[in-house]
Amino acid sequence: MSRVSSLSSPFLLGFDEIERVLDRVGKAADGYPPYNIERIAGDGRCPDRLRITLAVAGFTRDQLDVSIEESQLVIRGRQNDDKSRQFVHRGIAARQFQRIFVLADGMEVLGADLRNGLLSIDLARPQPERIVKSIAINECDT
Repeated sequence: MSRVSSLSSPFLLGFDEIERVLDRVGKAADGYPPYNIERIAGDGRCPDRLRITLAVAGFTRDQLDVSIEESQLVIRGRQNDDKSRQFVHRGIAARQFQRIFVLADGMEVLGADLRNGLLSIDLARPQPERIVKSIAINECDT
């Protein structure tokens, strides 16, 4: 049975890449680390922004990497297991993670801060530009 896409309308042309991205994002369901996304209203100096905050307690700045790869915001955390330590009980695992957020065209990452075990990344929301373009109609005799 084939899946019917909501982007398969004949009026939506060239959206097949978006459909692939949505499929890929839907499959990335790991819940670690937990995160928030909040909208921050703009003022006269700053436009509207989005802030992604990840709970990364136990990670240092050197163990975190924030990058943009092919219109995706990729956040990675790498901790090495300290073999010299001997645990009686181990409830806090040293684990790696990767979180990926797909960015719309024009989204700009403003910066990242690590404070009290929370990694915050601010993004500028693009201001949509209304574009009107006239297309000349050529007359062809057949």
